[in-house]
Amino acid sequence: MPDYVLGIDTGGTYTDGVLLDQSNRKVIAATKSLTTHHDLTICILEALDALLSHCPGKIRLVSISTTLATNAIAEGKFQPVALFLLGYDPEIIKNFKLGDRFATSRYYYINGGHTLRGEEQMPLDLEGIAQKVKVIKDQVEAFAVSGYFSPRNHSHENQAAQVIQQLSGLPVVMGHQLSIQLDSVRRATTATLNASLLGISQSFFVAMRSALDQRGIDAPLMVMRGDGALMNIATAARRPIDTIHSGPAASAIGGKYLAGVDKALVIDIGGTTTDIAIIDRGNVNILEEGTTVGDHKTSIQSAQVRSFALGGDSQLTLQAGDYLEIGPARVVPIAYLASLHSHIQQELAQQVLLSTENRTKSKQLEYWFLLREPKRALANPKSLKVIELLREKPLSLQTILDKTECRHIHHFDGETLIREGYIGRSGLTPTDLLHVTGEYAPWNVEAARLITQLAAGMTGWTVDQLDKKVKATIAEKIVSEVITFISGQTLHRAEGFYTPDNLGWWLYQEHINRRHPYLGCTIALKMPIIGMGAPANIYLPQVAEMLGTQLILPEYYQVANAIGAVVGNVMVTCEARLNPQVDMISYDYVNGAERCSFPSYQDAVNYAKDILGKKALVDAVNAGAVEPHLEFEEIPQGAGIVRFLAKAIGNPRLGEAN
Repeated sequence: MPDYVLGIDTGGTYTDGVLLDQSNRKVIAATKSLTTHHDLTICILEALDALLSHCPGKIRLVSISTTLATNAIAEGKFQPVALFLLGYDPEIIKNFKLGDRFATSRYYYINGGHTLRGEEQMPLDLEGIAQKVKVIKDQVEAFAVSGYFSPRNHSHENQAAQVIQQLSGLPVVMGHQLSIQLDSVRRATTATLNASLLGISQSFFVAMRSALDQRGIDAPLMVMRGDGALMNIATAARRPIDTIHSGPAASAIGGKYLAGVDKALVIDIGGTTTDIAIIDRGNVNILEEGTTVGDHKTSIQSAQVRSFALGGDSQLTLQAGDYLEIGPARVVPIAYLASLHSHIQQELAQQVLLSTENRTKSKQLEYWFLLREPKRALANPKSLKVIELLREKPLSLQTILDKTECRHIHHFDGETLIREGYIGRSGLTPTDLLHVTGEYAPWNVEAARLITQLAAGMTGWTVDQLDKKVKATIAEKIVSEVITFISGQTLHRAEGFYTPDNLGWWLYQEHINRRHPYLGCTIALKMPIIGMGAPANIYLPQVAEMLGTQLILPEYYQVANAIGAVVGNVMVTCEARLNPQVDMISYDYVNGAERCSFPSYQDAVNYAKDILGKKALVDAVNAGAVEPHLEFEEIPQGAGIVRFLAKAIGNPRLGEAN
């Protein structure tokens, strides 16, 4: 019997699935289902049922990728986390305004930390930690701990984590477990983000395991990391931060696999985000120094991608005059919500009748609905009132404000309710416009037509003008992001409606609009675009035309993420630093608390190959690799310091055949 493997990708909007015959690497079946955020088991089961009907044999491997972590960070939907900074200098953080990078406002300075040589710079204030934990443990879902120079000595992080765990019973993430880099701010940010993602990842992995059990699938379960390698589910549960850019990495690998090209720009446009990555010489470019998501710089290696909040479900914000904003917020399309709740179409029809007399307000076109009940008691009585109202049915934002006697969502902590996942929002999206044009119309077409008519009336455009404006704006946004991503230069926009005094922005605008009577320019992409994602055939042809290149839409481009997830390899990396001594000939091998001195650089390298190579091979086998092979890399860090990497790479282990 052939070796059948399943690839599943769960994104913010859709869950994609593929069934692959491992013996000939051919796709047997593919499917898409809406991601059901309130219960991920539902969408996973839908995907499994569609695929298993085409599978005559036993599933030997299941591999998954996801954009849930990336989306949560990009949209600012973090679980509340407290960060303890051991030995950090408050004045430095304040003077350089570094506190905004920590991904939490709940950060606290604690005496402790170590020096560059791993020596204790100050005794750890365990009593101070204990007192603070007792005060805030009911306000957060997890804790993060980052010690100054903890990669050189992590004893303080271990002690702090033990006290926090005993007093709170909550998960604790330590910085040194995620990164040995010496950038203390990035390490603290990485630990905080990892802690904030634990609940999201746990829900996903539990749902995945539950769905597999319900369908009798007993196969190894692997998860794609952001660098394109696979890891086992146990590691992924502890380190959900590693799944940042998991979806884009899977998309890039899937794009290369499907298109069969060695150099291309992969653009994956989904419902929540658009992701850009480069394939060069057959490989996905990797960002060694750590990836950035939104405004947060981390220490996590990932594929060199650019993710930005733009997709079919991006909220369209319209105001009188020539003003259109797409995103960054993701909302549920009105067409979909109205297909579940018939009163929404009726209310929109009533608004159309009233719009001839009274100007429609944007708050009347945005609906809120209950996603889940709050885990903790809500202190604001207005918040409780909102929850009570939405238990009955989705309501327009204007209705909620009226019934709670509030003038702004701040009065009932609306942003907190959304950020913590209790409330969902629905409004006008590009997907609704596709319902009107007939390009994609699985849900309530009439509700989409009504809200589009109301929105167009607010701007003075026709529906056709609005549709063309939205598509052009999406294309221009993607082109702008491509140029920024590849060039490494920022396109500076002027505030308000002023024309910026900036050559880069002028060149970009002239390339897009070609308005200057005497001077012009052309910006061309020197490789083809591989289009991925369900709406790629709608939005990306204009992007390719604007960049003067070819668009490749390979077979199964709609589910490329799921294909990439299942054709990847297991890779484990172990690393150490080789530090020169005063004579620049003899070297120290440094790996956590281990430090050894050698008379020459080559002796240090030989030791590193032996120790790290053995560890990488063992870890790779434990991670699910079959007969992994070793690769070594020496990366100069300046001042004679060398970062030494041992990589063990192998195919994922398949489950037992029948």
